[in-house]
This record gives sequence, structure tokens and C-alpha cells, in this order.
Amino acid sequence: MELKRPQTQTQVAILSFTCFSLFILTVGLDDQVQAVLPPPTTKASGGERYVQMRAGAAFKIAVFADLHFGENAWSDWGPDQDVNSVEVMNTVLDNETPTDFVVYLGDVITANNFLIANASLYWDQAISPTKSRNIPWASVFGNHDDAPFVWPMEWFSAPGIPPLICPAVNSTYSGEEACSFRGTQRIELMKHDIEHDLLSYSSNGPKDLWPSISNYVIQVSSSGFLKKKKKKVDPKSPVVYLYFLDSGGGSYPGVISNAQAEWFQKKSEEINPNSSVPELIFWHIPSQAYKNVAPQFGNGIDQPCVGLINKEPVASQEAELGIMDLLVKRPSVKAVFVGHNHGLDWCCPYEKLWLCYARHTGYGGYGDWPKGARIIEITQQPFSIKSWIRMEDGVVHSRVTLSP
Repeated sequence: MELKRPQTQTQVAILSFTCFSLFILTVGLDDQVQAVLPPPTTKASGGERYVQMRAGAAFKIAVFADLHFGENAWSDWGPDQDVNSVEVMNTVLDNETPTDFVVYLGDVITANNFLIANASLYWDQAISPTKSRNIPWASVFGNHDDAPFVWPMEWFSAPGIPPLICPAVNSTYSGEEACSFRGTQRIELMKHDIEHDLLSYSSNGPKDLWPSISNYVIQVSSSGFLKKKKKKVDPKSPVVYLYFLDSGGGSYPGVISNAQAEWFQKKSEEINPNSSVPELIFWHIPSQAYKNVAPQFGNGIDQPCVGLINKEPVASQEAELGIMDLLVKRPSVKAVFVGHNHGLDWCCPYEKLWLCYARHTGYGGYGDWPKGARIIEITQQPFSIKSWIRMEDGVVHSRVTLSP
């Protein structure tokens, strides 16, 4: 989505990379950061990584969407928004304790709004509330995560040429690297997330789908004991599969390709051949199917849809290339979760599944609607998938059951 750029009359100044790095590494962390522990063995029998439910407890996922870290780094406005976004995540995680898993649902950063060579500094700040609590997470890319840098209009001189104001004072980067403005690509961000954080369950996906990077599966596994049945079960037995798909945007068109749809079909039939295990799907830009079920823009949200804000039309992918046809044919698929539209937070039924928005979590990006996060709760016995929105002020609304 297009971003609202605050107007400023102040002299444009670029902070040094050294000072900025210190800011990123310190803002938003708890006063006493717990030691980050490595996750347990995380390979299921089919080779997919898994996270395990706690015995006798539901499995709770917090979904953070459209954080947009790194906007307007040349002014006070941008860093202030990032601090506020960290506070939203801190509040949600404090109110939803314990949270078992976090999904970063795209547009974690606004890469086209900053010129630094290392976007991972912003990425790390966005991850910090989750990491400091030792909560594992997974990420999927949005259309702003690897967009090329866009020159601010304030930088253009009278002849129409941006003045060369980099490298910044005390920069640790060479002039050529700091001024390249090529952006940080998806694969570089994913490599950083995977290699530097033991609690990250993100994956760079099959190489034959690149540059579509974040395509992978995570298995939510049984706790290993069913209390009501008083029997042990295989702790690696699946309760739910979480599928992540890169919906593009930024460095290439905003679509889920035929190749991705074919990958999903092959993978789902391989690990869940009888559709006996429920499946949840996560990507960033809504499919065109969202337009078919959307409540009439501006007229509130009526049943069977559930939500609170309906402030803009659906901004969908550029084309529908087969993924929705596959999803509606699989009885195991219970819901799809997207972000991208900051002014929508509804869930609506579509065929035999649900199409859901998250809630705009970050103070970055367009729109001034109150911030929050979608929560997903999975119960094994009896099985159910429920969801609600937790707001920054602690209020809970829009409870919906996505599966009996």
C-alpha cells in the first residue's frame, strides 16, 4: 500500500550508522533480557520443522502485520513510530501471556524509505519484543520488505539532482556501498533471520521458486499426552500445519504464482495426503477472492463476517493464478490470514474456509486507526481454532471460531 509521508520543513540530516545501530539495538528491549535458548529438535517425521504444544494447554499465535519499521529515518517522525510499534507488540505479548509462536505477516520494514546498506538493523528491532521473551517466530515477506530506496523529495536540489550527502559521518560503510541504494533483497533478509536467530523458524523455501522466498511449512505438534483420553501420543504427530507463501511485491509482481500453487499442492499431498490434519495459510497481499467476500466498504461489518474496521476497499494481488482453487478443494484448509490493508480487520467465510485479515500492528505505514494484533488459538482436545483481535489498549474484540 502507498505510504503517507509526513511533511517536514526541517533541514534533512542523516544520522551516522554508528549511532543509528546503537539505537536499533537498544530501543524496545526489556530491562532484563532473558537468555535466548535454542529450540528443541525441530524436525518432524516428514522433514518439516515443528513447534510443540504444551501439555494440557492451547497453542497461541500472535500475528504482527504491517509494522513498517524504518520509515523517514532522516527525521524524528520515523524512529518515533518504530518505538511506538515496539510498545504495541510488548503490550500484546504481555496481555496474551503465554504466547507460543509469533507470525510476522509481511511489511516488517519499509525498505524503500531508508538508505542504509544493512536493513537487518531495522528487522532486528522489529523482532526484539518476541526474541526477548524467548518466543519462536516465523516471517513472510510483503511488498515493502525489499523495495528499492525512493529519494525523498526534500533531497532534490534546484536542478533536480539529489545532493550527494552520503556516506554519513562516521559510517562504517564505504562510499560506494552506502550510496548504492539497491536495497536489501529478500534472500539477504531471510539469511540474516535464519542464521542469526536460533528461535527463528523462517525458511528461504525451494530455490526453484526464487525470487519468491518465504514459501515453507511449519508443523504444530502434539504435546505428547492427551489428558482426557489418558494416553500418550507421538509428540511429533501433527495437530495443525502452518503454510507460509510469499505473495510478492517490491522487487517483483504481487502475485502467488502457478509454481507456488503447484508447490503447495505437491507438499500438502505429501505430508497431509488425506487432508486429515487442519491447515492454516499465511501470506501478505490478499488474493482476489477477498474482494468476493468483502463487506461493502464503509458500511460496517455484518454477519457472517466478524470484525471491527472496514475503512477501505480490498487491495488484492495482481492476478489469481490457481492457489485459491487448490485451497477451496482441500477440506483441511480452515483459514487464510493476510495483512496489507491497514484499514481492514475482518474474517469472512469463503466456500468452506475463512478469509481473514490481521490487524495493523505498526505505527508506520498509512492510516491512523488504533493498533493491535490478531491472535489465533489452537486447542487439541477437543480440537478447535479460534481467533480474536487484541488491541494496544488491552481491549479484545471480534472473536470468531474458525474450526469446530
